Parts: sequence; structure tokens; C-alpha cells
Amino acid sequence: MGIIVFIVIGLIAGWIASVIMKTDGSQGMVGDIIVGILGALIGGLVMSFLGGQGVTGFNLYSIVVAVLGAVILLGIVKAVKK
Repeated sequence: MGIIVFIVIGLIAGWIASVIMKTDGSQGMVGDIIVGILGALIGGLVMSFLGGQGVTGFNLYSIVVAVLGAVILLGIVKAVKK
């Protein structure tokens, strides 16, 4: 998978997760990309533990996996900040 596709999936997933977790105004676009890419890695690990696949390309399943991981990441960050 190309690095551009990974960045685009990261941006989309990071933005969706930040809207879900209500941190949208505090991160910016670069923050969304970083959260989305880390979320894709976390989501891939979670899905492998559940017997599924991680990010498989530029498709809806991969975005859902990345959003799941990004929501987990933002939840952990919010819990640690409190």
C-alpha cells in the first residue's frame, strides 16, 4: 500500500474519530493524520486478536478498522490527561 493512501486513510480515520470523541477542534489536520495512522496500527492489532484482518487497502473496511483504533487511542489519551 502506498504511503499516500496510508496518509489519506489516516486523515479520514483521524478526523472521524476526533468528531466521535469530541476532540475535533484541538488537533488540526496533522494531528488527525497522526491519530489516524496510529489508529490504523492499533485497529489492526485489535482485529488480529479478534481473528480479522487489519488495514487491507483503500476501502471502507480499512477505514472502519482505522477509526476503531483511533477512537481507542483518543480514549486512552483523554483518560490519561484527566
